[in-house]
Amino acid sequence: MSSPTVVRAVPWATEHLGLTFTHVDSDTGMTVPDLVEPGLRRNPRRAHLLVSTVLGKHLPADPGAVIAAGDRLGDLVADVLGPDADPVVLGFAETATGLGHCVAARLRARCYLHSTRRDVPEIGAFAGFEEGHSHATSHQLQPTSADLFTGDRPLVLVDDEISTGATAVDAIRALHLHNPRGRYVIASLVDMRAQDHRDAVDAAAAELGVQIDSVSLAVGRTDLPDGLIESVGALPDPVLNPVGERSGTVDRVDLGWPAAVPDGGRHGFLREDTEQFDAAVASAAAALGDRLDPQRPVIVVGHEELMYLPLRIAEVLSASGFRVRFQTTTRSPAYVLDMPGYPLRRGFRFTAPEVGEDQPRFVYNAQWPDENAVVVTVIDSPADTDRLTASGGLLDVLTASGTDVLLGVVSGADPRSLRAARAGAGS
Repeated sequence: MSSPTVVRAVPWATEHLGLTFTHVDSDTGMTVPDLVEPGLRRNPRRAHLLVSTVLGKHLPADPGAVIAAGDRLGDLVADVLGPDADPVVLGFAETATGLGHCVAARLRARCYLHSTRRDVPEIGAFAGFEEGHSHATSHQLQPTSADLFTGDRPLVLVDDEISTGATAVDAIRALHLHNPRGRYVIASLVDMRAQDHRDAVDAAAAELGVQIDSVSLAVGRTDLPDGLIESVGALPDPVLNPVGERSGTVDRVDLGWPAAVPDGGRHGFLREDTEQFDAAVASAAAALGDRLDPQRPVIVVGHEELMYLPLRIAEVLSASGFRVRFQTTTRSPAYVLDMPGYPLRRGFRFTAPEVGEDQPRFVYNAQWPDENAVVVTVIDSPADTDRLTASGGLLDVLTASGTDVLLGVVSGADPRSLRAARAGAGS
């Protein structure tokens, strides 16, 4: 018996502007339309945006589905590398910091590290690379020690989507200078490269004398209409920061965190950190759950690169019986349009909470269909500033829309303590 045909509505950006994401191939049974929807942004270098349905960034997603996508991607990596590879994993900021951690966890990787755009002077950067089409192009790598990434173990580079492969190749070049190794794997939810992009990656591999494999949940192509940048520029200005009939409330929970346990992969997450990390996540989720109404839906919103820890909190809350979706804030200024078939129906622009950051931040959608969900915002200590609560801050714009917010502040994680603990343990 054949499977029923899935009939999808034509996406708004396809119907009105001709922007199309076409499925080509898959080894997983998942298709490009399963995984991404066409979105827009006003960017002179790239006006289209692949809005992932399983990443937990722009769209609120089931935390179980987000983790399952990472698990499937990790399994594809394992199939390529074999059982004894013992790889290290690098996730790309900001969108793939959580996805990369999911892949690393599935592989039981020796070390996971994600690139970062946050400057942490007490750690410093040992390498960096550029992302050409991004709104924020510079990536830093800030492990507590460069030794975490030494050796000839395969390196797995994880991103949510591969458009050209140029960012991954730039990262490989930068890391290869510090520590040459023989094998790399580029892993992504969707691979949208044209053949010339694939040829460029092969040429880089030949130049470096290495093997570069690629795996993805689905392969597709992006069909860009002529004049898309101008067409997006001609659309009405987006309406951001909606105002509700009532103001929402704010409640706060301080979520203590062990000083020498990483709260993510910014400074390197070792396989040996898993048990203590899981225990700290369970404790944080319990503290938040005690302040939530079990009958009310919950949207857990992480902060930019802090994706994996809030995702895991969302997973625990879901397992405890709450109706939960997960997403995070972002630096990405996407185009918002409240029209059926367009994924970014609602948007908020707010002041970056970290001191010294001047560019605005964004969160999209952050709502539950037909119900007034409570938003559980999970941040770390550097984002716990007066800017968070001031006029134009994240809490201000969310509550102005009528959203009730439960703020969870993860405090106590200290990169200096983490470095000292690892030095003492010989890691």
